[in-house]
Amino acid sequence: MNATVELATLSGLEQLRAAFGGTFKGIGKTLNFRAVTLEEGRVEFEGRPDESVYNPIGTVHGGYAATLLDSAMACAVHSRLKPGQSYTTLELKIAYHRAMTDESGPVRAEGKIVSVGRRAAFAEGRLVDAQGRLCASGTTTCLVVTP
Repeated sequence: MNATVELATLSGLEQLRAAFGGTFKGIGKTLNFRAVTLEEGRVEFEGRPDESVYNPIGTVHGGYAATLLDSAMACAVHSRLKPGQSYTTLELKIAYHRAMTDESGPVRAEGKIVSVGRRAAFAEGRLVDAQGRLCASGTTTCLVVTP
C-alpha cells in the first residue's frame, strides 16, 4: 500500500498528526514555523520572524503573517475532515493590526473552526506577538470535497 492510500484511511486530525509528527518539509520548513497545537477544530503554529522575511521598509512582510494564518485556519479545517475527504481554500481574508519585526517573536497563529458543513467550512484566525498583542486576524472559506 502506498502512502497516499494509507493517508486516505485516516481522519484529517490523524493526517495532521502524522505530517507534523515527523520531519515536515512543507511551508513550515521554508518559513521556519512549527505546529504547537493540533486538536480537532483548533490548530496553532509558532514562528520567529527574522530579517529573511522583511519587506523593503524594514518590517515583516505581510505574506509571512498571511501564510501563518492561512496555515493555521486551513489546518483547523483539515482537522475536521473524515477519511477520504479533502478540501481547498475558496477565500482568504487577512487584516493587519500591528507591524512585526524580528523583536516581535515568537509569534503564534491560532486557527479555529467557525462551522463545517457538507460542502463548505469556515474558520477564523488570530496572530499574536510574544506579548500577546494582536498583529493580524483572518477568516477563510474552504470547499470540502467528498469522493
